[in-house]
Amino acid sequence: MTEEEEEKKHVKPKDPVFVPKSTSDKHRLHIERLMKNPEKPVFIPEVRKVWKPRDAPEFVRDVMGSSAGAGSGEFHVYRGYRRREQIRQDYIDNKNEKDEKESEFQKKLEDNKNKAEEKTAKKRAKRNKKKLNAKLKKQKTEESKDQEEKEEEEEEEEEEENTGEETCFVIGGR
Repeated sequence: MTEEEEEKKHVKPKDPVFVPKSTSDKHRLHIERLMKNPEKPVFIPEVRKVWKPRDAPEFVRDVMGSSAGAGSGEFHVYRGYRRREQIRQDYIDNKNEKDEKESEFQKKLEDNKNKAEEKTAKKRAKRNKKKLNAKLKKQKTEESKDQEEKEEEEEEEEEEENTGEETCFVIGGR
């Protein structure tokens, strides 16, 4: 064999190129590629950190006022301070609004949970009451049957006593 033939044997045939036409095709291709080598570690991206503006400075060095002597460049510095402070205030307002909505949502979930528990407790009590009534009714019917049987036995005994004949198992007996 020549070297070219040996190289051809070692070269893997390439799969036909598949162009995904939809999102599901794209996901299917991705999953197939991952499953070709299950031992290979998969990259899982970290959760993005929430953006937070810088805290307000504790001590402002360049205090600007409306006094005379402010240069033309000071306006741009002031505008930057104002913009940063406005962004910080908007962030605080949005965060408070988001927290309020979250607390309302949690409160609503808790209310729904309590209502569902009350409803199930009420239905459980109703089921238990129904079972108890059925059990009592069954016991009453059994007791009434027992009483009827006892009464019948007593009546039979009375009839036997009233006939005046004694049952005798001796042949030729009375």
